[in-house]
Amino acid sequence: MPFFDQHLHSWNSFDSQTPPEKNVEQAIRTGLGGITFTEHFDTHEDEWEACVYDDDKITGEINAVRSKYGEEIFIGKGIEVCYQPHRMEFILDFLSKHQFDVVLLSVHWAEGKPVHVPEHFVDVPVDLYIERYLKTVKQATLDVLEIKNSGFQPFNILGHLDFAKRYTQRLYGVEKSVEGGDLVDEILSNCLTADLIPEVNTSPLRNDSPEPMPGSSVIKRYVELGGTMMPLGSDAHSAEFVGSHFGTVAEILQKAGITHQAVFKNGQVLAKPLNDD
Repeated sequence: MPFFDQHLHSWNSFDSQTPPEKNVEQAIRTGLGGITFTEHFDTHEDEWEACVYDDDKITGEINAVRSKYGEEIFIGKGIEVCYQPHRMEFILDFLSKHQFDVVLLSVHWAEGKPVHVPEHFVDVPVDLYIERYLKTVKQATLDVLEIKNSGFQPFNILGHLDFAKRYTQRLYGVEKSVEGGDLVDEILSNCLTADLIPEVNTSPLRNDSPEPMPGSSVIKRYVELGGTMMPLGSDAHSAEFVGSHFGTVAEILQKAGITHQAVFKNGQVLAKPLNDD
């Protein structure tokens, strides 16, 4: 079964210069079954001015590549929302007025600070850095649960559950894995109740990390708690990384007990086998 890459960026995100067509062409060369553009939607006041998200432009460019390549590959329109609790009313209003195949909710900030900025975490031990991040992820999942109970739950995927570990090498000079524990269990359980599926993000593997986000122990725990499928995302910001390391991650998923990809179209999830056996 072909893989679907449901987390990638083009020049419609502030940190990418890649034309959407290049991503599509790479996906076809790689043999993917589909890709979904998930451009950054960063609403914090410190980032809003730099956020280049333009829904009309994105929709027009996706329609253009669909017209050219749509018979060869599925091309989806998604969005990656940066979790900002004080901006949630604005976020929900925006999502209610636009159409997406998939909505990612990603946590890039912890305790009101961007986790990739070293000066915000001076004198914070690495274990506390990870704990603060996971506590914010837990709160994000609790907020989604509350949103679901209100009757409108637009979020489909929890992006890179343990995103902070990407920066432990840069900030602390150590490779810090997230193995599990009560916080991870609460996050995964909240996801299952809230219909929010954690992605497996392959980006660390192309940077010589031994595991994706999350790693095999967290994936296995997700299965133990009742998870049956997970989406794949390269988090590519340049075309060469579209679909990167998906074969490797498929093996990790299957060893942990996940047999299907979670693939979103028009906001609805489809279970696609990881292989044809």
